[in-house]
Amino acid sequence: MTKKIFYQNDANLEIFKNKTIGIIGYGSQGHAHALNLKDSGVSVLVGLHPESKSIQKAQNEGLEVGTVNDVAKESDLITILAPDHIQPTIYRNEIEPNLSAGKTLMFAHGFAIHYQTITPPQSIDVSMIAPKAPGHRVREVFTKGSGVPGLLAIHQDTSGNAKNIALAYSKGIGCTRAGVLETTFKEETETDLFGEQAVLCGGVTELIKVAFETMVEAGYQPESAYFECMHELKLIVDLLYQGGMEYMRYSVSDTAEYGDYSRGPRVIDDKVKQNMKAVLEDVQNGTFAREWIAENDEGRPRFNLMRQKNASHPIEEIGKELRSMMDFLKDSD
Repeated sequence: MTKKIFYQNDANLEIFKNKTIGIIGYGSQGHAHALNLKDSGVSVLVGLHPESKSIQKAQNEGLEVGTVNDVAKESDLITILAPDHIQPTIYRNEIEPNLSAGKTLMFAHGFAIHYQTITPPQSIDVSMIAPKAPGHRVREVFTKGSGVPGLLAIHQDTSGNAKNIALAYSKGIGCTRAGVLETTFKEETETDLFGEQAVLCGGVTELIKVAFETMVEAGYQPESAYFECMHELKLIVDLLYQGGMEYMRYSVSDTAEYGDYSRGPRVIDDKVKQNMKAVLEDVQNGTFAREWIAENDEGRPRFNLMRQKNASHPIEEIGKELRSMMDFLKDSD
């Protein structure tokens, strides 16, 4: 049976001896990949546009910074960690001209390859290591000697060594400490987008807002509704993260557990599942990708309106007031 999950002993950082990795972008994922690789003893360059506000930050953290063009030219492996919607422009203008045969082009998300906004030449390896956590978490747990799980996918294996190179990269950023699951660009992209939209971001925030509105409209104090629908969510998520649903249910009261079983399916019913299937279909057939690309091409008019509308929701207003009194949150910043 082919191995699907890889750990520390499956990867060898010696692959990068006398090699240079170029990290394009220094945002959430970019800073984590660059610093973790540097701490793992790998030669790292950071590629940024000349006006980037991140240049000084990267230099202050001990990293060598250059233009995207120069970094792409000098690097043996180039990881594109810029936002999905600007990757194609960066690639066409500054990376593609420097992709000589034998190099590796790497991604942390499959969007550009899966939806063909980037089409690399056949002369290079194309792979992906996608940490299953925000970049700041990737960096945080690495510095504590741990790591976050990751996904590995190979789109082109021109060298015949693409998987070993990707595994070495995953070890360099700490993912093999937790486990790296082999997948495909298609599966990573579609599951990632669906998870964000249906549960992790879209589903959770809508559930919170609707529950808050329901309680306030019924006459309960907004402060009480905030504590119940937003603040306590972290406590439940931490239990789920630690031991799954069974451990969460073991940790709460029997009353809460019974309410979970008996009322949860009334809220998340078959209609919701059908809606989720429709969302997944939009991801699978490219509707969402085309919509998002068009939104950016048009200057983000709908995105900006939705961002503004959600930022002014009453739960955000009361939340800012209540969090300002929680000194422990300031300490965590």
